[in-house]
Amino acid sequence: MRYEELNKAIIELVGGRENIKAVAHCMTRLRLTLNDRSIAQTDKIKELDGVIDVVSNDVAYQVIIGTHVSEVYAEFMDLLGLKSTDETTVSNKPKGIKGIFSSILSVISETMTSIIEVLLAAGILAGVLAILTLSGILSEESSTYMILDTLRGAVFYFLPVFIGAAAAKRLNVNQYFGIALAVSLLSASINGVEGLSFLGLPIQTIEYSNTFIPILLGVWFLSLVLKGLERIVPKGLQYFLNPMIALVITLPVTLLLFGPIGMWIGAGLDGFFTFLMNTIGNWIVVALYAAVQPFLVVLGAANFTYPLVLNFLATLGYDPIFSVASTISDIAVCGAMFGYFLQAKEKKQKQTFGSVSFSALMGITEPAVFGVFVKYRRPFLAVIIGGGLGGLIAGLAGVRAMALVWGLTSIPTYLAGGMSNLIFMVISMVVSFGVATAVAYGIGIPSEEKLAGKETQVNIPQKEMQDKHTMPQVQLGKLAEGTVRPLSEVSDQAFASGALGKGVAITPINDRTEIVSPIDGTITVVFPTKHAYGIRTAEGVELLIHIGVDTVNLEGKYFESFVTQGQTVKKGEKIASYEVNKVKEAGFDPVIIAVITNTTDYLDVITASTNSEQLMTVVF
Repeated sequence: MRYEELNKAIIELVGGRENIKAVAHCMTRLRLTLNDRSIAQTDKIKELDGVIDVVSNDVAYQVIIGTHVSEVYAEFMDLLGLKSTDETTVSNKPKGIKGIFSSILSVISETMTSIIEVLLAAGILAGVLAILTLSGILSEESSTYMILDTLRGAVFYFLPVFIGAAAAKRLNVNQYFGIALAVSLLSASINGVEGLSFLGLPIQTIEYSNTFIPILLGVWFLSLVLKGLERIVPKGLQYFLNPMIALVITLPVTLLLFGPIGMWIGAGLDGFFTFLMNTIGNWIVVALYAAVQPFLVVLGAANFTYPLVLNFLATLGYDPIFSVASTISDIAVCGAMFGYFLQAKEKKQKQTFGSVSFSALMGITEPAVFGVFVKYRRPFLAVIIGGGLGGLIAGLAGVRAMALVWGLTSIPTYLAGGMSNLIFMVISMVVSFGVATAVAYGIGIPSEEKLAGKETQVNIPQKEMQDKHTMPQVQLGKLAEGTVRPLSEVSDQAFASGALGKGVAITPINDRTEIVSPIDGTITVVFPTKHAYGIRTAEGVELLIHIGVDTVNLEGKYFESFVTQGQTVKKGEKIASYEVNKVKEAGFDPVIIAVITNTTDYLDVITASTNSEQLMTVVF
């Protein structure tokens, strides 16, 4: 759980689980219904790292988190032992081929991420055993070796069990259903058995050990079957019948359909990379991935390689590309931060660069990437050069990773591929580290004064900036008919304080007010109650449009939506409409709020004072 400490602290400070009557969330906040608000320690909650503010009013006790509140909410519900009824996730499923593909990648990535620790443990153990046997400390014929090697091998042999449990949890299915399906596939009467059939239909002979695609597809199908049964089977019988019926339906479908599909996909991936290695060489992919992995970390796309690595290990017995490149890239990140450590003069900077350099050495690069790379940007160049050269050497030498493991602890595992395999990997890592260190040291650290100077340059009149085009910018046009007001005048303190980003408020002047997109972009969020929308531009500007204060409690009444999540919109295209007077009569403020939620990513956000035709200008 990413937010376990935060959620535990919130639960404790509001008076414990017994004081929480109900939980919901909107676009930016946890909305708690407490049995007794007087015992909630509001001031202490406000001081928590991860909490922006707390608003307690007649509507609810609201803990302001930010636009990632849905992730916090899901873990919050898990800690309470309650089932998440996250309507945002249910109602805002991406539409179209792009949305479906994105959802599939999300399920695969999150499933693999949840079991990565046990896979790492098995990978590191393989390296330790390689060292012990090579040094003569442990014989491969000894019982001790056999026991430890069984632990290593069992993790991958029973991979479908881990995948089944993790995928079931991700798809909101009882984890034991996923496990039951997985152990059935691995049973002696099914796994690799020839001549099987079901109702006269022949079943292809498949070894399910070490595989992940068949069980992943099987659990997904199981989740659909269970949802379908909930609509058909009488509620009084669902507890007794649904699990049995769902498993009886899913197992044959998995054997007849998903098993062969998994084998075809695996064979296809294997054939593609084999062709690549036999023609132009896989060294290109190794060098490229080692150079660009930090960019993938920023985009949240680095986990997509896990299934590919597992497929390599299952079909080839080793990974010739991604684990190798990932380790080299991590070492390059370590080198870049070490270069900054050597150049830094301030004690605080040295501590920062030193700590993130060490974490990157151990294979954890997020602190360096998000804490330093994104801010200074120059270290990306150091990794591109250092990681690229190290990856080039490893690729040309044909280095192979014998387990799913990366970082400094992965070095012993390369012994399993032979001494030359280890030597060339170490050479690649040394080159990657040395070059990245030299480049980072050479290009230097941008001074804080220079960064601050850039920020002061934007404090010029908006008209002058538009005329001279002194800086890259994105302009937000008309949002709705009405009077523009400063955000500080909004009754909701979370927005008024600017904690959620800079922006403006609009008082509507028409009874039936239409909301139009002020920019070209993609709809990232459509809240189920139709009162809040997110838009992201091609430049990365993230706009939140919030209609009314506490209008989530109207549950969509008086609101109409004209867009769906994932939809591309043009400037001026209608997004929503609502009945202003009806909202007022219901006792809610109908003000329209527009904020740039990633304000801190830009030099400035200049807001209009009265002109509703030109709301804001985001300056890069």
